[in-house]
Amino acid sequence: MRYTPPFTLTSEILNHVADISALLGQWSVTQNEILTPQLRRGNQIRTIQASLAIENNTLSLAQVTAVLEGKRVLGLPHEIQEVRNAFAAYQRLMAWQPYQITHLLQAHGVLMQGLVDHAGHFRQSGVGIYRDKQLIHMPPPADRVPLLMRELLAWCGATDCHPLVASCVFHYEFEFIHPFADGNGRMGRLWQSRLLSEWQPLFAFLPVETVIKTRQEEYYAALSAADRQAQATPFIAFMLAAILEAMREVQAVAEPAIRLTPAVQALLQTLYRSPPLKSAELMAALGLRHRPTFRQNVLEPALQRGWVAMVNPDAPRSPQQRYWLTAAGDQVLANWLE
Repeated sequence: MRYTPPFTLTSEILNHVADISALLGQWSVTQNEILTPQLRRGNQIRTIQASLAIENNTLSLAQVTAVLEGKRVLGLPHEIQEVRNAFAAYQRLMAWQPYQITHLLQAHGVLMQGLVDHAGHFRQSGVGIYRDKQLIHMPPPADRVPLLMRELLAWCGATDCHPLVASCVFHYEFEFIHPFADGNGRMGRLWQSRLLSEWQPLFAFLPVETVIKTRQEEYYAALSAADRQAQATPFIAFMLAAILEAMREVQAVAEPAIRLTPAVQALLQTLYRSPPLKSAELMAALGLRHRPTFRQNVLEPALQRGWVAMVNPDAPRSPQQRYWLTAAGDQVLANWLE
């Protein structure tokens, strides 16, 4: 009997699939405006920096950009090598067939070249996954890895469940199997992007990793919850929410009808590299005194477009409410400065 990974389609998961599909429908009309070549490259760089940062690479977005532009960067040699490898892997992403195990091994070889022994080969020994010196997951024995990976890829290629769901199931099962001695996190995220891009090519340039980086504890918690439940359901829900958030951030950055007014620009600059601030603090920084005008013309437009977010969205009118600059706002500001 063909292996089928265990998971349950909840209303939360189905709602996420519907929301993502609806947004994709909007994008089909304005695809060239949503992901211009400049935005695609920018998203790819953000993806690389975020995916490596999750794995404790300390290079900033500016440093990663400099490495990819061939400039000298003061950094640890292995971190610079990680950036070069990741860029090479994402450049070749669409050339690899997502259901072929040989192509998955090739991708690992590119991603981990010069960083580990036996790059491009499955692990040959048992491993344990630790966090804070505590064992949190014991993957299957090494001699079971080739069979488990063949079964997983065969299921991905044959399943009739929605590609969004199937890609999340793959990501969880991949991390559960932990097929490589190192590089499993970045490989799992890379290959989910490849599976999604087989369905919708736009996903090859969607910086989901930037969302995962900001919600890193939730990412690991979702993996742990799926382990405890012995099914991928909690992780599917988390990843679909992350995909939807990344899509909304891209749309907020790319939407051509939006004009970055001087007042909103000043708001974004005030929050750049700043701790969250109250509305009164923002008004003072911008030299504004009339609260209704500030909210209507400055704060609300930034909130609606996802450039600024509330620390406590469940209490939007709280006098203790503070606001912070999102990844989308950071990108809008960077584009304006360029």
